[in-house]
Amino acid sequence: MSDIVSAYSVDTGTTLCTEPCEEKSNEITAVPRLLERMDLEDKIVTADAMSCQKKIIDVINKKKGKFLIEVKSNQKNLLWGLEDRQRKARKMDCYKEEPILRHGRIESRICTTYDGRDVVVDQDKWGYSLTVIIIDTSTIVKKSGEENHERRVYITDIRASAKVCNDISRSHWMIESMHWSLDKNLEQDGTKRKYLNGARVLDIIQRACLNIMAVWRSRRRKKEIKKKGMLEY
Repeated sequence: MSDIVSAYSVDTGTTLCTEPCEEKSNEITAVPRLLERMDLEDKIVTADAMSCQKKIIDVINKKKGKFLIEVKSNQKNLLWGLEDRQRKARKMDCYKEEPILRHGRIESRICTTYDGRDVVVDQDKWGYSLTVIIIDTSTIVKKSGEENHERRVYITDIRASAKVCNDISRSHWMIESMHWSLDKNLEQDGTKRKYLNGARVLDIIQRACLNIMAVWRSRRRKKEIKKKGMLEY
């Protein structure tokens, strides 16, 4: 089965580029190849923790782009060092998002930023101009009252307010939503793709179908709103 990594534009809602993972490999080797084919100048690349690799960051820097990448236990020294040092470090900025009700859950987020020079352990490896972002999320299931708490840690070379960093990190979930739709509506994860070329062709067809479905839903929604006299063309 061949996995395919993709670059997704938050602004346009479209897939910009895809790259298959080689046999007996994973996205750590595929992502640099994907980025090398793209124009990243003055663009912000967001990625999950699998892409928290020095080689990937170097490609983004070489292409004159910016990055915001999640940090998890695949980079133990980096993560543990951040968590340990941030307890005593001075906060650069803090933003508390108003509670939002969505999908039957009330979500609250607090985004705090730190100067990487104060909290990054191996600065020779990761760089001296990083900003560290810590987002604490609390969710309450409206129906049951069950509470959940989660902490996410990111590194970025963007110098911005905590609110901007929070908005950028949240926008990354649009690609997660796209992958969820591919699996939920088109059963992508459950479809066997034995050969590389077949995997790429099938992936293109599935993404095209997903785009058509999105356009159809959008037009149907506009027609329903127009009937209610709420929208004028």
